[in-house]
Amino acid sequence: MTEGAAVFSDIAERYDRLNRILSLGQDDSWRRRAAEFLPAGHVLDLGAGTGAGNSAFGERWVTAVDPSIPMLALNEGVPRVAAAGEHLPFVDDCFDGVFSAFVFRNLTSVGDTLDEIHRILRPAGAAVIVDLSRPRGSFQRRLHRAGSAVFVPLVGRLAGSPGEYKYLDESLDKLPPPEELYAGGPLTLEKTWRMGPLGFVYAAVLRKE
Repeated sequence: MTEGAAVFSDIAERYDRLNRILSLGQDDSWRRRAAEFLPAGHVLDLGAGTGAGNSAFGERWVTAVDPSIPMLALNEGVPRVAAAGEHLPFVDDCFDGVFSAFVFRNLTSVGDTLDEIHRILRPAGAAVIVDLSRPRGSFQRRLHRAGSAVFVPLVGRLAGSPGEYKYLDESLDKLPPPEELYAGGPLTLEKTWRMGPLGFVYAAVLRKE
């Protein structure tokens, strides 16, 4: 289990409530806006956790994958598979779309996960990724880093999980911005946009040629 998976297993039952606080109640709307770019058909929810994104998928057939069994146990109403993004237990070309929200910062290997997404997507299939990142401008990055270093651990202390939420704040600096992270990979980067205060949330749409 990755460090991220262990963190989320420890806070599974209160994870969604804390996300509402940290996102100022906007996490559902961010997922819904991004999910509009998913094709119809069979969608893999990668890092599905407790199923907070299920309502965003509409009539699509969804399979949930997460390495945290305690998180998956709270995800009802869809097929569930315990697995990590770096090793997906599915045959080639079997999904029309892949959706992943607030997961990529916690992966052991982004490159391996993108290779696996490419493998399981059907030709012309799309992957839609939502995650947190530092804002683009240098002043905005400094301001956001200073604010999150105080606010995120404070929420963690109030929730009785100071160590876990210290990790979540530190994970914001793990990866480059999406325009760099997804460039040159196995999937074609079609579109990115920013959401949330200072633009600290991004969405990316990637396509299998």
